[in-house]
Amino acid sequence: MTNRRWLLPEAIEDVLPRDAACIEALRRSLLDEFARNGYEFVIPPLLEYVESLLPGSGHDLDLRTFKLVDQISGRSMGLRADITPQVARIDAHLLNRKGVTRLCYCGSTLHTLPAGFNATREPLQIGAELYGHAGLEADIEVIRLLAAALGNCEIQVSRFDLGHVAVFRALAKLAGLAPEAEEELFGALQGKDVPTVRELVAGVADPVRSALLVLPELYGDRRVLARAAQALPALPEISAALSELQRLADALAGLPLSFDLADLRGYHYHSGVAFAAYCAGNPSAVALGGRYDDFGRSYGRARPATGFSMDLRELARLSPDEEPRGAILAPWPEDDAMHAEALRLRAHGERVVLALPGHEGTWREAGCDRILVRSGDNWIIESLKED
Repeated sequence: MTNRRWLLPEAIEDVLPRDAACIEALRRSLLDEFARNGYEFVIPPLLEYVESLLPGSGHDLDLRTFKLVDQISGRSMGLRADITPQVARIDAHLLNRKGVTRLCYCGSTLHTLPAGFNATREPLQIGAELYGHAGLEADIEVIRLLAAALGNCEIQVSRFDLGHVAVFRALAKLAGLAPEAEEELFGALQGKDVPTVRELVAGVADPVRSALLVLPELYGDRRVLARAAQALPALPEISAALSELQRLADALAGLPLSFDLADLRGYHYHSGVAFAAYCAGNPSAVALGGRYDDFGRSYGRARPATGFSMDLRELARLSPDEEPRGAILAPWPEDDAMHAEALRLRAHGERVVLALPGHEGTWREAGCDRILVRSGDNWIIESLKED
């Protein structure tokens, strides 16, 4: 009988040394970039009471969350599937600042099901959030920060998709759709399933019906905004949303922008501008973000909020594959002189491995490609030769 004790659950995997080193390097680089822009690092807990972890975040996040019973309190707890609600709680309930607060984070999350084909159920989520400023300046800042972060990862972004949930919300409200019908229409628009959209809006009067049917076609460069202004009803909410997207197009003109008014990811908790970053050859977004002003209300303090998050595992997969630098083998027996030289080399950024006795011929598999050799009173570094 095959021993299966070492097998991991589906879509759960170990990260081995080379990939782990890449992930850690990206984590340090991104958190340093966030810190340079004034974002303070926080570490929320891995699990919380469900009512705190899932306030107003929508049915989709609830379904993605593993739940268990706390043996101390008897209350239902959840293993976080998204860190963003936790950071919103920290801003609203713990820091309780009056002005602008910038926070960043990095940690493991857990999903009941993978988000897509070959996706992990344990994303390593990293992100940045800005609280306390309702103006579009905050959205501009976080999108620029995202662009800089991806640039640091040497990931070539093919496009930043921008949308605005107020457009669909205004049309759905005017159509008078029941919550179930609105949810079904939302899914059809998200998938650009035009036949289903046509079926769902068959009983809606024009001009709302025509507007909902044209939404899946309103994607492309900034000229889409002019087309949308002509094709959609002149509702105040829609006019304001298109104006905000136009301002973003002007402020972020140096980035590869596109617009998609039927992209409704995060619709259940986003309140305004939403965005996603894509890179060439990868069908899924490498980063998701947007404004979620109403979220803090669940924690007793509504705060303007905008931000983004990414999966470090995915970033590592997409970033350039660099050959790791090998280590220097420090031969046995160790003495004070060799120990001092090893310390000196480590202080200069080298990785020095002590050759424990009895393992000759195995040091290349441990990552060593050079060896420290004594030459009189001096030390030299030579290429490691093993059979």
